[in-house]
Amino acid sequence: MEYKPSELVLAPDGSLYHIHLTADTLADDVILVGDPARVEMFKTLFDSIEHESLNREIHALTGSYHGHRFTALSTGMGCDNIDIVATELDAAANIDLQTRTPRPNHRSLNLIRIGTSGSLQPEIPCGSLVASRYAIGLDGLMNWYSHSDRGFLPDMQQAFLKHMESLPVLPYCVDCSPTLLDKLETHTFTHWRHKGADLSSHIGATRAPTSVHTLFQGITVTAPGFYGPQGRHIRLAPAIPDLNEHLAAFSWNGVPVTNLEMETSAIYGFANALGHQALTVCLIIANRPTGQFLNDYHAPMREAIASILDALSS
Repeated sequence: MEYKPSELVLAPDGSLYHIHLTADTLADDVILVGDPARVEMFKTLFDSIEHESLNREIHALTGSYHGHRFTALSTGMGCDNIDIVATELDAAANIDLQTRTPRPNHRSLNLIRIGTSGSLQPEIPCGSLVASRYAIGLDGLMNWYSHSDRGFLPDMQQAFLKHMESLPVLPYCVDCSPTLLDKLETHTFTHWRHKGADLSSHIGATRAPTSVHTLFQGITVTAPGFYGPQGRHIRLAPAIPDLNEHLAAFSWNGVPVTNLEMETSAIYGFANALGHQALTVCLIIANRPTGQFLNDYHAPMREAIASILDALSS
């Protein structure tokens, strides 16, 4: 199969059109962040840098951290951008861009989103971290693709539809990579003392004595926008006035909905459908039930990034 130039779109230098990466400049471990400026943090953490490119909101940086190769890549905001980034990352890994044909051997990537998010539970304060055990997509993106059910959770979807009663979109539910989740829990947070389960017996929480972070696990809901789709009422009222309360009351296998953001479901969906591993860890900068907001989160974000890089490079 040979992909047409109008379908597999390349930049003049032969790299992928939007992300400006090729198989050679792409590491197996890819850190996804929303903000292009956040990629600058990696410049101060990497030991060396071998590739950098800038294109619109997409800032790519490939380098070494403690001898381990990483690519840091900004996606911009929203699942429409994830559609572009995830598709092109897979193409860089698994398509020969010169012949426009699939490579004979599949290359699996580790896609780790380090982002910001709003908590839907009062017990999850600003400054804590949430690892997304599951994702619920209200964005609808994966409904545009034909894919296997590997990693997708139809029983969870049906339970969520029954719980919500009425939604303007068809949601999809998808699993994280248990391998990546275990790796981060084991290597990043073993030196943190156990804090106890603030939400339920199914959510572990740990705190480092010298850190602002607390790590929770839960269900992350991905919305197709920041205001109405996340229950914010400015001048246009949301279609579901008590959306966040309904979301916060849902749980699956004892794991409750913990937070709301704009990218995770699409990352998990593409990763499972295309044979990659994915995990999201978000720094909580807003607590929606209490109304709190963390304006300056650069220091805890840098700490979170360094901890995750340590875990992945160990």
